[in-house]
Formats: sequence, C-alpha cells, structure tokens
Amino acid sequence: MTAHAWRGRAADLDADRTTAEDADPAAVARLRVRSRSLLASLVRPHRRALAATVALLLLQSAAGMAGPLLVMLAIDRGIPPLRAGDPVLLIEIGLVFVAAALAEYFGKRGFLRLSARIGQDVLRDLRQRVYDHFQRLSIGFHERYTSGRMVARLTSDMDSISELVDGGIDDLVLAGLSVVSVAGILLWLDPPLALVTLLTFPFLLWLSRWFALASAVAYRRTREAVALVIVHFVESLGGIRAVQAFRREPRNQQIFDALNDDYRRASLRAFRLIAVYSPSLKLIGNVAIAGVLTFGGWQVLHGRTAIGVLAAFLLYLRRFFEPMQELSQFYNALQSATAALEKLAGVLDERPAVPEPASPVPLPASAAGRSISFRDVTFAYSNGPAVLSDLSIEIPAGQIVALVGATGAGKSTVAKLVARFYDPVSGVVRLDGVDLREVGDTDLRRAVVMVTQENHLFAGTVADNLRFGRPDATDADLVRAARAIGAHEFIAALPAGYDTDVHRRGGRLSAGQRQLVAFARAFLADPGVLILDEATSSLDVPTERLVQRALRTILRDRTALVIAHRLSTVEIADRVLVVDDGRVVEDGPPSRLVTGGGHYAMLHSQWRNSLI
Repeated sequence: MTAHAWRGRAADLDADRTTAEDADPAAVARLRVRSRSLLASLVRPHRRALAATVALLLLQSAAGMAGPLLVMLAIDRGIPPLRAGDPVLLIEIGLVFVAAALAEYFGKRGFLRLSARIGQDVLRDLRQRVYDHFQRLSIGFHERYTSGRMVARLTSDMDSISELVDGGIDDLVLAGLSVVSVAGILLWLDPPLALVTLLTFPFLLWLSRWFALASAVAYRRTREAVALVIVHFVESLGGIRAVQAFRREPRNQQIFDALNDDYRRASLRAFRLIAVYSPSLKLIGNVAIAGVLTFGGWQVLHGRTAIGVLAAFLLYLRRFFEPMQELSQFYNALQSATAALEKLAGVLDERPAVPEPASPVPLPASAAGRSISFRDVTFAYSNGPAVLSDLSIEIPAGQIVALVGATGAGKSTVAKLVARFYDPVSGVVRLDGVDLREVGDTDLRRAVVMVTQENHLFAGTVADNLRFGRPDATDADLVRAARAIGAHEFIAALPAGYDTDVHRRGGRLSAGQRQLVAFARAFLADPGVLILDEATSSLDVPTERLVQRALRTILRDRTALVIAHRLSTVEIADRVLVVDDGRVVEDGPPSRLVTGGGHYAMLHSQWRNSLI
C-alpha cells in the first residue's frame, strides 16, 4: 500500500472526518460551535475561581499601566520642584512606582497560581470525559476508529491544549487587555498623537485578519498530519510480530517517512505564516513609533505637548505593540489548541450506536441461566448486506446451545447481538423476556459474559486479571475458579503464583494459558449467559480436553452459546443450531443431527477426516 493510499484509508477511518469538514464551511462552523460549547461546559464549574483570576489580572494590568503615567508625572511635575531643592514630590512618585511594581508582582503571582490550578483541573476533566466517552462508545465505533487516533486525541491533541494552558493563556489574556487599555490611555493622553498612531490600524487589522484565517486552516491541517503519524506508529508497533515476520520494516519506514514529511510540511506552512506576521507587525509598530516621535517632537518644540507626555506616549506605544508581538507568538499555540479542541469536541459529539436506555427495565431474578429469544431479527454491519435475515430462535434458560456453520455464516453475529455489542436493524432480541434495548448496561454485563479466541489480558498480576469481572472476589474465590477450569496447576507453578505479573497483553503466558485465565475469569464473574466464541481454538489438544472436562461444571445452571469449528467442543451441547447465510437450517441434539445426513453430519464427517 502506498503512503498516499494509506493516508486515504486512515482518513476514511477517522470518525471526525477532518478533511471533509475543512472542505465544508458549514461543517467547520458546526465544529467550532461544538468546541466552544465543550469549553464552556469545562470552565463552568470554575466560575468563582475565574472571577478571582479576572480580579488579579485587572490588578496586574492596572499596576503595569501606571508606570508610564508615573514617568510622565516625574518629568513634568517632579523634576521642576527638584531644581528648587524640593525632592518630596519626586520621592512620593518614586514610592508610588514601587507600590505599583509590588502590586503587579503579587497580582501576577496570584494569577499564575490560580490560573494554573484552573487549567490543570480543566485538563483533568477533559481527559476524564474523553476517556469515559471512548469506553461508552459502541463496538462498531471502535472497529472503524483506529486506535492510533484514540491515542492522538488523548496525547497530541491534549498536549496542544496543555501547552496553551501552561505556557500562554496568561500572556494572551494580559496582552489583549494591555492593547485595549493602552489604546484608551493614548487617546486620553494626546488625541493628535493618537490619530497618528491610528493611521497604522487599517494595516494592522488587515494583517491580523489574514493571519487568523490562514493559520486556522494551517493548524487544522497540522493536527490531521500528526494524527496520521501517530496512527501509523501505533498500528505498526501493535502488529510488530507480523511486521518482523514478513520483513515489513523497510516498507513501513517508507510510509512513515512520507507521513512524517507531510507533518513537517504542514508545520512549516504554519511557521511561514508566523514568519510573515510577526516581522510585519514589528515593522508597523516601528513605523508608528517613528511617526509619533517625529510629530510629537514637533509638538514639543512648539509647546503644544509636554515632554513628559511624549515620553509616556512612547512608552505606552511600546507597550501597545509589544503585546501584539506576544499575541503573534502565542497565536500558533492558540490555533493549535483550538484545532485540537475541535477534534475532541467531534469525538465527544459521537453518540453510542447502542445507547443506555433512559428507563432501564430490571432483569428478573434467575438461578438457572436466562432464556434468549430472537424474533424476526435482521442485521447488517454499517449499511452492508444483511448478515442475519428474519432470524427467530428460542433458547430456554439453562440450555447449552452450539452454533456451527461455515465461516461468515453469522454465528459470531448472533453472539454479538446477545451481548448487545450491536442492535438489530429490525426485530428484537430478548433476555428473560426483556428487550435488550431496555436492559441497563450494568445488568446486561453482569448477566452476559463472552469469552473469545483473542481474550485480552491486562498488565498486572494473574489475580488482577481474574478479578476483572468481579473485583470483590477473595483469594479463595480465585483458587476455586482456577481449579474448576483446570488452570490452578500452571498458575501455582508461576514464579509468584497468582501474584505473577503477566506483562503487557499477557505476554508472559502462552496462548493456551491466557485462554485458561480468560475461562477462569468468566467463571468467577458467574454470569447467567456465557458465550464461548471460538474460545478453545487456541488450546492444544491435551489442554482442550482438560477444558472440555471442566466445561460441564462451568456451564451448569447457566445458559451457554458455544461457537466452535472444532466439533469436539460442540459435543457438550444440549442442542445444535446450524447457521447458513444468516439463517438456522438445522436444529436439534448433536446425537440426532450427526446421523441425519444434513449439514451437521457433513461438518462432523469433515472434522473426523481432518483428525485422521
């Protein structure tokens, strides 16, 4: 796959569709509205603290603005009495200057401490909100949204917002306040000199408007480019065994180099804008100062302006354009953070495809499994062709049902609908007579547990992974569950027994051992319905036989759906459903179907021949 094609595939998988939104102004506007709404919801709990930061900021700004005025008073009113030997007024002005400096110091110190606390609280809340939302989103979302983009949302995008909060928000706010304050003071000090300054404003406004529009596009493209770099990095390292097995490293490096170069070019475009904006702003400022100095000098020479006023005016003018320089320096951080916030807002705007019911219906108490009912169920993935068509199944509580059939027949889809990873397009799936769409997530996850071929073990100890579905389980409960499944012996033989760290993704254990831990974890959770989706396929023959002996104990007093290509696993079932092209074509006990000459008999014969 070429780098260009890979970029296209990654963009298709991006749930927030950045490229499409860049091309659609209405979509961009919607994203901006959502991001502002998100920001408002994050800062709303900190309104009182924000009011305090505003007060401290005003104190800091007012104290800083007093400096040039005090210089003007010292020149025009403090120095003349000093010539007559009276230094009192000049000393008083000096003391006020020191007091203003101290006020500015304490105002800035208090503002930085309080704003930092607010900023970190907002970042913590945002990270928590994004993480919680990712967990609540349906399996369908995670199947189309790459893991690399999830990492980008919680790392790169969050870092952009953190960079603004930690290093620039105070300067941005203070610079904006300074520009407004100085503009008012300049008009108050000397309107003619202020008019000279205002001649540069049309150029200043045009330059700032151009930069705002151009940088918004540039930084949105930068966020997209860095997301693609992270996506490829995570995907490559996530499949590092396959990469090394197929000697894919050189090709992956080529793709990464292309994506990395795209990111470099996108970043350079943003910095080129800064390279134009910042020097142009400084040039306009220097031209304004030169004009004021020339015209102001002529005014002083003719006695129309006091020299102290001119000195204060020049100091204020410097304070007017210096914050503009700071605004240009931090505007890139602002734009990058804005683009990141839009990305996060787009993710948080995603709605779960299988939402939690507004008024959950509690499941009835059950001591022997739960009944499952499919009534006229039709299902398709992402508007594709129907995988199940008008499927109707009745499974009594406590029955062990095996689903068999060719690959792609729809067996795993049936299991996913029972676990409510998806909702049917039409029809209804019921558990103990209750529509799954009306069952609360907590009740459903407690009632239905699925064990798949690729069960995930988390970093931590064996005990931690066993307690995954039942955190309050005692050590005795862990041992009892492991003994029931036949996993206790190998766990006890580990260096630290149940306290042995399994490493990332259970890498310390073999595939068969990981599957046994997953079985024990499911048994410990004690669900009413247990789904085994190719759960024994990674076990060797001796281990599979060991598990099969334990399965009858594990499945006693609960309903079970067993999906397996190895028909040795199916033999423990009370009933077999043969699924073909999304429909049940055979239904009955395995002992009867194996002699019936139908689909199951053919599959059983093929399996027997494969063992010879």
